[in-house]
Amino acid sequence: MDTPNAEHTRPSGVSDETVEAVDTFTRALETIEVARGHLMQFHRLTGTGDTQLRESVEQLRAAGHRQLADDVERHLVGRNVLEGRWTFQLVEEYDDHYFSLWRELEARAREELLGGRRHLLEAEMKEANRTHGHPRHTAAPADGA
Repeated sequence: MDTPNAEHTRPSGVSDETVEAVDTFTRALETIEVARGHLMQFHRLTGTGDTQLRESVEQLRAAGHRQLADDVERHLVGRNVLEGRWTFQLVEEYDDHYFSLWRELEARAREELLGGRRHLLEAEMKEANRTHGHPRHTAAPADGA
């Protein structure tokens, strides 16, 4: 049978406006997930830079520049990125006080309004745009996943 799986079909009585609103919410969450990825990248790059800085301090000392090495080590190595915080703390706060709420409320919207279905608008676009009967345009994988 070449029809979409139940989790990719609209529940009875759900309006186009509701599907569109939840899709916009999901796309907003996806944008926030990309922002979180950039925050993670910032965290990793800052840590890498700090590690490289410690290596530079050792090299400066070895090259006879002890005072500069001491100043860099004292004032910059291990310094907080923001008041009282290293980047791991920024990631934790972002996750705990912002990102987790996004995920929770987006899931709630899908559950309450679409019976938990994900990417319903895209599933409907696929169904409208695929060539029915074409072996490379099937509604779902052969195993039903």
